[in-house]
Amino acid sequence: MATTTTRPALLSWTTVAPVAAVVLLALTWGGDPGALVVVVDAVALVGAVLAAVHHAEVVAHRVGEPFGSLVLAVAVTVIEVGLIVTLMASGGPEAASLPRDTVFAAVMITCNGILGLSVLLGALRHDVVVFNREGAGAALATVLTLAVMCLVLPTYTTSVSGPEFSTAQLTFAALASLVLYGAFVVTQTVRHRDFFLPVPVDGSRDDEDEHAEPPSNRTALTSLGLLLVALVAVVGLAKVESPAIEAGVAAIGFPQSFVGVVIALLVLAPETLAAANAARRNRLQTSLNLAFGSAMASIGLTIPAIAVASIWLDGPLLLGLGATQMVLLAVTVVVAVLTVVPGRATRLQGVVHLVLLAGFLFLAVAP
Repeated sequence: MATTTTRPALLSWTTVAPVAAVVLLALTWGGDPGALVVVVDAVALVGAVLAAVHHAEVVAHRVGEPFGSLVLAVAVTVIEVGLIVTLMASGGPEAASLPRDTVFAAVMITCNGILGLSVLLGALRHDVVVFNREGAGAALATVLTLAVMCLVLPTYTTSVSGPEFSTAQLTFAALASLVLYGAFVVTQTVRHRDFFLPVPVDGSRDDEDEHAEPPSNRTALTSLGLLLVALVAVVGLAKVESPAIEAGVAAIGFPQSFVGVVIALLVLAPETLAAANAARRNRLQTSLNLAFGSAMASIGLTIPAIAVASIWLDGPLLLGLGATQMVLLAVTVVVAVLTVVPGRATRLQGVVHLVLLAGFLFLAVAP
């Protein structure tokens, strides 16, 4: 039973969808797609997202937690960095705030959207969900430190006018981000791996999840390759779709910064679905690993990469948050701490986080 569910058959949709999406990406890249092509790209994008979730779960089953969550978080973020740099290189002065908008959107989507949805889905099915508060607390503390260091401080520094770092400050922030992210990965995977493993709960795993044999190395490597292909397709098709998204945003009168929110939603879709699947199986710790790990990687890898790219990119790099964004971040901090500290949560906490996400999305549309 386990072999048939984890082996990526040659003609299965999970194999065909990423390959077809990449082929479609190659055919439409750099062109001016019409309405029909935009629709086809959107369908291929959805297929690539679903395939990415499947292959991420196969890899996670082989390597175990928390390595499986780490694979998906890092893979998505590395490709997200490439997307940001590409858009900045071709976007001109209007793209100066794109890293800030994208990273902040990723933080709000992961810490409120993925977390809230996972808690709500788990609590609706299991009433109360439990998780390892030591691991969740360590991850949350790292995310918050990175957010303050890279998104809040630029608004208040005085070496350069405007919400941006000086060269020395940006270098320090980039190095600090790498140190924090590296320290967390070592803690998560080596020193205190048990802090990030799902908490055993009676009836939390079905028989298939409990007793299925892990896939073979060959199957896992195949799924890893298809996962990377699917993620490239997701980000690439999101970029192909971005002109249509920008045109749609402008047509309905939304701020251009909302484009970054839309792209962040698309890029984080695989992790959202994977976290939701884990929550329904009462494995909320896996969902938290995905949520906080994605937020952490989004800041800890993106800011250093953008700092290096800024050497040859023209124009300023606006990283500092505005007043409204800071208020949303502060409330998210308080609510997330109150959710994590008890080590257990109900559907109420899930609803609170989702309302915060809704508030962020609404204010992004109507600032």
